[in-house]
Amino acid sequence: MNEQTKDFLNTLSGILLRCWMFGFALLLFWFFVLQGMRTFVHYLHGSLFGVSDHELDVIFYCGMGLVKIGVLTFFFIPWLSIKLMLRKSL
Repeated sequence: MNEQTKDFLNTLSGILLRCWMFGFALLLFWFFVLQGMRTFVHYLHGSLFGVSDHELDVIFYCGMGLVKIGVLTFFFIPWLSIKLMLRKSL
């Protein structure tokens, strides 16, 4: 593996790591907003869409699960693969 390829992969791994961290920061923000302002969020979305509190909880937590799977699949696993490949090439 030449030096230019290693530099590219190091840059890409840095981008993927930042995307992974921002994705999990978004998830933490989402979680804390739901926990801290649960009544307001349920009032706002429940009145707009006519769904119950339980249905909103299911929608929000399924959405959080999908975002978590997406962040892990598209950012963390490629970052880990690149890091392992770079370590092996040393």
